[in-house]
Amino acid sequence: MIKIYTKVGDQGATRQASGKMVAKDDAQIVALGNIDELQSYLGVVIANLSSNCDPLKSPLQQLQRRLYILEADIAIEDHCEISDRDVKDLEAKIDEMTSKIPPMKEFILPGGDVTGANLQYSRTLARRAERSLVSLNRIQRLNPYNLKYLNRLSDYLFTLARYANLLDRYEDVKSKE
Repeated sequence: MIKIYTKVGDQGATRQASGKMVAKDDAQIVALGNIDELQSYLGVVIANLSSNCDPLKSPLQQLQRRLYILEADIAIEDHCEISDRDVKDLEAKIDEMTSKIPPMKEFILPGGDVTGANLQYSRTLARRAERSLVSLNRIQRLNPYNLKYLNRLSDYLFTLARYANLLDRYEDVKSKE
């Protein structure tokens, strides 16, 4: 039986995919942790989808799978699978959903019905992961599509949140009264 605990990290260190021991606050570990948090929270979104938003389950699971690939791009030397195709795919999805939702004429408050609010929170987690990738990129040269993908992903999650609110018949709340 494999034990879930290894005790390797008891002193604040962890092992990278390369086998190298680093501090748990190493820039690569922080970036991977932020992506893991986003990926896990997408699981929360899926678990709490409203019945109107059930069609979003499969696309969200696909995002979770792509985030595993993104983590591999970061953790494994010479692994470079996130590509322009991934970025363009998100852009196409954003454009498709944008054509279905009311145009935004001013800022809106993040939130909405349960699905929309959870997706808005996911967007903030994507932004945090993106910021940590920017920091990591100063130390470890990353595939440039990794940064573009996370940037576009937060835009996608924002648009998806607005689309989910539309499906749930929840009107965006404007930031000004």
